[in-house]
Amino acid sequence: MEDNIVASANLNTSSSIDSNIITTENPVWLSVSEAAKFGGVNTKTIRRAIQAKSIKYKVVKNRYFIELSSVVGFLLSTIKLKNKFNQYGIGQYVDKWIDK
Repeated sequence: MEDNIVASANLNTSSSIDSNIITTENPVWLSVSEAAKFGGVNTKTIRRAIQAKSIKYKVVKNRYFIELSSVVGFLLSTIKLKNKFNQYGIGQYVDKWIDK
């Protein structure tokens, strides 16, 4: 039997970022190391966000899996994280972000 625990996101972000997070029927789940590489941050930063319940995650067989949209919301929550996301993470490959 698979051990599956899901914790809800408690994003401490501005309302403009929360409105950009899209709830999907089949979300993409990343491991801690994948989320860190995606965001250009250290795995310790992602684990701190998990402990603070700032991102949506689930535990499967003693492994954390983080929802992609909550990782993006978390990384855009502060200027320091946003700069790392844009300079070292996936943002370095994007010329211009589209504001909705």
